[in-house]
Amino acid sequence: MAAAKIKKGDKVVVLSGKDKGRTGTVSKVMPKEGKVLVEGVNVAARHRKPTQTNPQGGIERAPAPMAIGKVAVADPKDGKPTRVRFEERDGKKVRVAVKSGETIDG
Repeated sequence: MAAAKIKKGDKVVVLSGKDKGRTGTVSKVMPKEGKVLVEGVNVAARHRKPTQTNPQGGIERAPAPMAIGKVAVADPKDGKPTRVRFEERDGKKVRVAVKSGETIDG
């Protein structure tokens, strides 16, 4: 299996769908399903009936998982989407933004 190019805590840009162009932080990566959870993006509303634990009921809003191919890492230099490559710098394997050549948090 290839190394993960998108990791928890990365700033990402949504490439397609209703939230195209929006940015957010990855809160969870699900590599087996090929999905990511991005804070504030792809928010789904669930209508909940009142229960004993939640007597008020109401509408719960929470981010839903989205396909990992719909997001790209935001370039540290300008915030635009970029691809990621792996390079060895100072004897360590690091992730590098293809557009700017900047190291991504590492």
